[in-house]
Amino acid sequence: MALSDHLRELRARILKSALVLLVGFIVALFFFDPIFAFINDPYQQARESLGAQRTMATTSGVGGSFMLYLKLCGIAAVVGTSPIWLYQIWAFILPGLHSNEKRWTLIFAIIAGPLFLFGIVLGYVTLPKGLEILIGFTHADLTNLVEFNEYLSFFTRTLLVFGIAFEIPVFVVLLNMAGVVKGKALGAARPWIVVGTFIFAAAATPSTDPFTMTFMAAPMCLLFFVSEAIARFNDRRRDRKKINAGLSPDEASPLDL
Repeated sequence: MALSDHLRELRARILKSALVLLVGFIVALFFFDPIFAFINDPYQQARESLGAQRTMATTSGVGGSFMLYLKLCGIAAVVGTSPIWLYQIWAFILPGLHSNEKRWTLIFAIIAGPLFLFGIVLGYVTLPKGLEILIGFTHADLTNLVEFNEYLSFFTRTLLVFGIAFEIPVFVVLLNMAGVVKGKALGAARPWIVVGTFIFAAAATPSTDPFTMTFMAAPMCLLFFVSEAIARFNDRRRDRKKINAGLSPDEASPLDL
């Protein structure tokens, strides 16, 4: 295709994505209350554990509530329509890939998507405990008025951290497929990787409690062990295809006559 044809295709896919986002935004307007309840529920669980004196407020002015209305619906539209606009991006790149690259990108999408969703669900489940510990530091003589926009940013950042963290083993496998990382090297560095995983979880989780940290680090370690096993299997499979695999430096390789 000529450059102009690529630009036309890009424009068409951008317009399709924008149209889907607009439709998703309009649909989200009718479901504002369930969306708000879904986001607000972790804070309410933490509030019930700490007592009714912990409240939430908004200090964004007269038009702040309306902007919050639009912001929540916009986030819901982006998340809800993500399979469609992500497909548009993938479909635009797909014709430029080789057949084996298409196969690996498809496998990556099938595996990475559920892992990302699992990380988000796990972050949502552990968020009330983290909020309870963080807000619990408030002194008895003070009232903690949590600003909702700040809470929304905290909520979004926490779920994204959990989702991205569960993508790390997938990238480890991709690096092994590309020949950058070997399975034996992963096994040799396993103790340090486990320690680094717990340090990463302690720094990335919103609270300082070991409960939330372990909830993130333990599945990540398990996924790393799986990725190491896949890497070792792939290395053995790759070595079997090599004619000179398993030969020492003193052994002569067979002649191909």
